[in-house]
Amino acid sequence: MTFSSPGFLFGFMPIVFLLYFVLPARSRNAFLMLASFAFYFVDAGLVSVVLLGSVVVNAIIGNALHRMPADGRARALLAVGVVTNLVPLIYYKYWNFMQRAALDAAAALQMPASWTLSDIVLPAGISFFTFQGISYIVDIYRRDAPPAPTLVDFGMYHTLFPQLIAGPIVRYSELVSRIQHRPVRLEDVHAGLLRFCLGLTKKIVIADNVGVVADRMFGLPADQLGTAAAWIGILAYTLQILFDFSGYSDMAIGMGRMLGFKFPENFNQPYRSHSITEFWRRWHMTLSRWFRDYLYIPLGGNRAGPVRTYLNLLIVFVLCGLWHGAAYTFLLWGLFHGVLLVIERLALNRFGWTPRGFSGWLTTLLLVMVGWVLFRAPSAGVAGHYLMAMAGVTAAETPAAAWSVLTSDKLLFLVIGSVAVLVPEDWRLSAWQRAGDSIAAPVLSLGALALFAYSAMLIAANGFNPFIYFRF
Repeated sequence: MTFSSPGFLFGFMPIVFLLYFVLPARSRNAFLMLASFAFYFVDAGLVSVVLLGSVVVNAIIGNALHRMPADGRARALLAVGVVTNLVPLIYYKYWNFMQRAALDAAAALQMPASWTLSDIVLPAGISFFTFQGISYIVDIYRRDAPPAPTLVDFGMYHTLFPQLIAGPIVRYSELVSRIQHRPVRLEDVHAGLLRFCLGLTKKIVIADNVGVVADRMFGLPADQLGTAAAWIGILAYTLQILFDFSGYSDMAIGMGRMLGFKFPENFNQPYRSHSITEFWRRWHMTLSRWFRDYLYIPLGGNRAGPVRTYLNLLIVFVLCGLWHGAAYTFLLWGLFHGVLLVIERLALNRFGWTPRGFSGWLTTLLLVMVGWVLFRAPSAGVAGHYLMAMAGVTAAETPAAAWSVLTSDKLLFLVIGSVAVLVPEDWRLSAWQRAGDSIAAPVLSLGALALFAYSAMLIAANGFNPFIYFRF
């Protein structure tokens, strides 16, 4: 039940929204909760019990924390709540990884060890709703937000299908004023539909097309991957992951707007960043803020001196890497970004220097692309070979068959995507403002309708691919 599937676009979505709009306001939360569970159950099946358990446990702990003074008992209950949220995540996502790591360590030490990995099905979106549940009980403990008035209200918030699988990570405190009172307004529905169509276009038209190029180049054996092909492949993936994930976020934000919510933004032109620090303020912003507020600052942030600050940064980004996936490549990716952030912080503290200008932008973009190799490669060994090809160390020549993927339409989408990520947002906004609402609004509406129709044609012709972040 992905947002870009025909079943969702022409079945689930129109039916749910039609019923939502005609139902009385007092029934909408219960309806949304049931619809969201149905949405999740289609893919998760019986594993949906994990999400149901998260709803019940966090609602109970949140209400209990609200009734307690902020003393030792409350801190102990909060700790129990955090651990209770993390246990399913650790089991479903990391248990096999820890077993594999133990086997690898035993092999490296030449110690006898053998056991069968568990047959574990990873519940979709467990990383996202686990973090959402933790933020809920922590915010109640800190008195940043009251608990949800009823179990249904909290269940609706925690399972809300637009953001359930891949975010944005929406905190309860950001929606608390809309949990029980959110009138349906035509302008919100219109704006939400426009945003949804934009996100669908990003996914189907740009991400899926350039993803074909990335898949072909990353799928080449090491002895057939030339330098030019390696760079084309990582450029394609750099565009694919942005348009895929920001497209999902746009669709989620758009549907939230149609329902009367205002979800936080998740991306702000990250490839225009002039430093890695700035990149993480622009990329997956709700995740970055979550790690800052619920891990980095509680660890001490930058309050305990530079050495502790550097250590905290490394801890946060190692965990950020593992949050994205239980594999050595994600661990290396998180460590890579953590080290880069430490270097930038050290340069600022010791020499008052920070990357800026064209050189800062180009260096940042290249480093981000190097990091995406670790993120995309199926193993550390493949990532190493790919990086060597990018550096021109290998003398391999890419076979002509591999270049056949670069058809005229794929090249066009690579160019369009590259331009779109670099054009400043304020330029586009000022162009619409100069056009005026009487011209801009109809053009936007017709354009969105045309893009939706084109995306639907591509889905019918080519099928649909799951969003990249669904596996996290």
